[in-house]
Amino acid sequence: MAQADSKVLVLGALAGVAGMGLAVAFYQGFKSRRRGSEPCDYLNCASAQTTGVRMVNGPGLPRGQAEVLQRLEALLQCVSELKDEMKSLKNALPALQDHVREELRGRDEVRRASPLHRTTPMRRKRAAGAIAAARADARSSEEAESEGGYMTALTDSEEEEQSDAEGEDEEQPPDKLCVLLERIDSLRKGSDSDKRECLDILLEHREEFGQNSTFLWRLIRSYCDLHDISSTLEEKKTTAETGKRVGEEVVGLDPACAESHQWYAIMCGIMAEYETVQNRIKNGYIFKDHLDKAIELKPQDPMSYYLLGRWCYAVAQLSWIERKVAATLFGEPPSATVEDALRNFLKVEEIQPGYSKNNYVFLAKCYKDLGRRDKARKMCEAASSMNTVTKEDEDARKELELLCPALGVSV
Repeated sequence: MAQADSKVLVLGALAGVAGMGLAVAFYQGFKSRRRGSEPCDYLNCASAQTTGVRMVNGPGLPRGQAEVLQRLEALLQCVSELKDEMKSLKNALPALQDHVREELRGRDEVRRASPLHRTTPMRRKRAAGAIAAARADARSSEEAESEGGYMTALTDSEEEEQSDAEGEDEEQPPDKLCVLLERIDSLRKGSDSDKRECLDILLEHREEFGQNSTFLWRLIRSYCDLHDISSTLEEKKTTAETGKRVGEEVVGLDPACAESHQWYAIMCGIMAEYETVQNRIKNGYIFKDHLDKAIELKPQDPMSYYLLGRWCYAVAQLSWIERKVAATLFGEPPSATVEDALRNFLKVEEIQPGYSKNNYVFLAKCYKDLGRRDKARKMCEAASSMNTVTKEDEDARKELELLCPALGVSV
């Protein structure tokens, strides 16, 4: 029991006793005034000396008043006993406080020694909230029972035990899949060997998480990374074919996952390098459909607009024979212009300025094809100012070596 709470309890009880004492004194004064005007007999002197109340039994006293006086005598007897109990309680409080403090100190030592009861910052926060709520409830109980009754409240030890129990219920081990995905995303930023390890880890856990789209789209991405770092044409083609099959599975499993559509589109674009003209055009349609879906599901992803800009630029550069083949096989060839490509590359820059070195290169190409050479030169300068970090940045640097001299920009 806290020192402040025990003081409140004692003071409240004493106030109640004092109030009843005042009421009795007032009644005794009233009766003494009546005794001056009415003759009466005094009985039960021993009882009157003990309780401080005189029992009146005169001929003019109504029966109802006699009953009231009897009840008042019993009440005063209870008050006297209550005073004695409160005095004993007041004398015992200091020793009780020390006893409770020693008991709590012993429990704290046990908790600190046990790893299951070590208090974390979150649990300390929850315990403080639980204690504040319990004390607020105790205050409201005091107000509600101010007219009389018994007040109950939680002790400090009970509050700590309750908050500890709630903390243990909510402390759960971290999700295994989340930990795995964080590790995968971190490894992907590393070396080529780290990227190969990424794919090995994903394949190792595929049976366990093979129905989860957030796991599977990372598997497609890992196949894309492996394709880029593979050294032989056969390995590249095999990796692309496997990644495309996984992509088909993922978009069927969860059609509402934007990343699944995005990386499946990328894998279709990679496969176009190893296909005939007919299959290349077919993959182009698939690429466009899934990019549109990815943008619909996640309209603020700059990567999707960059890929769509690349698709538009490639379609705008199709040869006459490729357009004829597309029209023969599919009824209508894919349609896009350099202006469409420029609009998508500018959207990338709008969402995330300085998105990539390659985006600036393609902006320069679009402006050059449209005859806007001043803007093309500015884009070349912006691309040249960016560091070369990734393989794609290296490809962009090689493009700049051909593009800048044609625009009169020094590399």
